[in-house]
Amino acid sequence: MTIPAILPGDIELRISSEPIPYREALEEMTARNAAIAAGEARELIWLLEHPPVYTAGTSAAVDELLDPRFEVVEAGRGGRYTYHGPGQRIGYVLLDLKKRARDARGFVHGLEGWVIETLRDFGVESFRADGRIGIWTTDVDSREAKIGAIGVRIRKWVTMHGFSVNIRPDLSHFTGIVPCGIEEFGVTSLARLGREVDFAAWDEAMIARAPAFLAALESPCPRSETAE
Repeated sequence: MTIPAILPGDIELRISSEPIPYREALEEMTARNAAIAAGEARELIWLLEHPPVYTAGTSAAVDELLDPRFEVVEAGRGGRYTYHGPGQRIGYVLLDLKKRARDARGFVHGLEGWVIETLRDFGVESFRADGRIGIWTTDVDSREAKIGAIGVRIRKWVTMHGFSVNIRPDLSHFTGIVPCGIEEFGVTSLARLGREVDFAAWDEAMIARAPAFLAALESPCPRSETAE
C-alpha cells in the first residue's frame, strides 16, 4: 500500500508501507525517470524499504563483496557496494534539474543536507566527511561511523536513486561487503545511538524539511561547499 501526496512544485510524494523488492523498485524508478524526462510524468520522491539486498554501483570492486549472502543487484548508480534491508529508510528522488539549477554536485550536496538536518531533529549530529561519500556521525565508541548513504544517477538532467538512512537495520548485514569501499570506518544507526525512531516519525520530519531542500536546488551550490 502506498500513500500518495503532493509536495511543492506538484511533486508526487509516495510512501510505501510494505517492503519493495529492489529489482522491482529499480525497474519502476527507471521507467519513471524516462517519463519525467519526456514530460509525461510528475516528479517523484519515494520513501520505502527493501528486503535484504546488496547493490553494486558503477565503481564497485569485486573484492569488496566479502560474503554475498543476499541477492546482489547492479544498480546503475554511482558508488560502490551498498546494503539495503529492513529497518533502513530509502529515499528515491526523481527530479528534473532542467527546472532548477543544472548542478549535479549541488544536488548531491542538497541531499546530504536534507538528511543531516533531519537527523538533527532526532538529536543526532551528523556531517559530511572530506573524501568519503555519505553521512557520518560519532558512534557509541566515539569513532566516526556512517549512518546514511548517498548514491545518484542523472539521465537527461533527471535524477534517480537517492539516499538511505539507518533507522534500525541489522548492522551485521553490512559485514558481507565493504560499505562504499571504506574499510576503516564502521556503520551505525539511530537505534544503536539510543534513538528509537519509527518510520512514520522519520518520514514526517523529512517531509517537513522537503521544501527547504527543494528551494536549495534553485541556485547552484557554491564551489567551496560542493568540494566537501
